[in-house]
Amino acid sequence: MDEPVEFTDIYVDEAMVDRATEVLRSGRYVKGPMVERFEAAFAEFCGTDHAVGVASGTDAIYLALKAAGVEPGDDVFVPAHTFFATVSPVLELGANPVFVDHEPVTYTMDALDLGERLRAADQPAAVVPVHIYGHPADMGAIREVADAHDLAVIEDACQAHGATYEGEPVGSLGDAGAFSFYPSKNMTVAGDGGMITTDDPDLAREARMLRNHGRNGDGEHVRLGLNHRLSELHAALGHEQLGHVDDWNEHRRSAAERYTDRLTDVDAVTPPQTRSESEHVYHLYVIQVPDRADLRDALDDAGVQTDIHYRVPAHEHLAVERHLDESPRVPRTETLTDRILSLPMHPRITDTEIDRVCAAIERHYDR
Repeated sequence: MDEPVEFTDIYVDEAMVDRATEVLRSGRYVKGPMVERFEAAFAEFCGTDHAVGVASGTDAIYLALKAAGVEPGDDVFVPAHTFFATVSPVLELGANPVFVDHEPVTYTMDALDLGERLRAADQPAAVVPVHIYGHPADMGAIREVADAHDLAVIEDACQAHGATYEGEPVGSLGDAGAFSFYPSKNMTVAGDGGMITTDDPDLAREARMLRNHGRNGDGEHVRLGLNHRLSELHAALGHEQLGHVDDWNEHRRSAAERYTDRLTDVDAVTPPQTRSESEHVYHLYVIQVPDRADLRDALDDAGVQTDIHYRVPAHEHLAVERHLDESPRVPRTETLTDRILSLPMHPRITDTEIDRVCAAIERHYDR
């Protein structure tokens, strides 16, 4: 029997092992030169003036919102179709998440729906568009709405390292960007880690204080802050991975093109689409099908791993529901969550493996 088609694959080479060994032998594990070097390289990668390394993508969203001035009682607009960690920082800050439906084509935040929900908001303060699955949100339209209402724009770019919108990197399109380096992302730090990107020196300064117990440059605790620091070890590994991510993204795009070529003629399957002004980096390759459970069983029988991102709309998690006065109406999201299926996607997936996945899908619908 053929080897299973793995859903994802994490790349580690000898250079990364060497960097890890170097840090371990240095005895300097926090607040050192590796974090500073990684921050500088990542800021250049995103085309921003500043990058602030933190302990996770969730920390990046939380600290960016806090540094941007979001306070208890403020309204923060978030997609209904996203991972839980887009929403949980809003609630941790005591703010109110306002859920926005997605565009039917890209699954990213619908700027028209954002405008409608703003009209009913009491204290609009910020919006968190998510570049979901690696496809940039429509930042031009979202910025236009946000600027008209004086909203801070915090990009959730946790799935979109290297993606671009109108030629500009994500993470440089709002007041701040938030990235995750969780092991399954397009690049990792071989553990948890995150980054805030921004051109705003005040926001960057505030984020640096908040990640380090509220300390200023003189070591004084001038703010209430916790420990959200990125370690030297993770920064060293992230810096090595950053040198590969453009090539890996190109491999992801090639794999996505092969998937789409094979699946376009399968009537039951809706492949992902990309807007002309955007460059997708395919953190995930997500299709829609009418019989997800049956197809998943068929693919499992064929040795193909799959997953679902995300089966529960963000507002329907129990931890979120208890904070809401009423459940929002987001009909496109509620329909989508019953139809989506993520197929294997990573930079080392082969044409043969993609063809095996697609052949299994074709057999299922030809039965």
